[in-house]
Amino acid sequence: MSCYFRHLKNVFAEAGINVTPANRKDIDQAIHKIVGVPYKDCPGTWKVLKARFLGDEKGRRDLARKLKGAA
Repeated sequence: MSCYFRHLKNVFAEAGINVTPANRKDIDQAIHKIVGVPYKDCPGTWKVLKARFLGDEKGRRDLARKLKGAA
């Protein structure tokens, strides 16, 4: 689960999200919902994150905003 979390530390910080063992699963499920990939498909989710959200500053900010709204 959440094999890509280490790559999203800046996004979590921008969204004001502190990842803990207690909320990690909820955050992971929110990310899967945002990217439209079934839960627990880590490679598929990471692929979409890189392509749609992490390729540029606007995408990264958009992901942070969506995560903040989901948290």
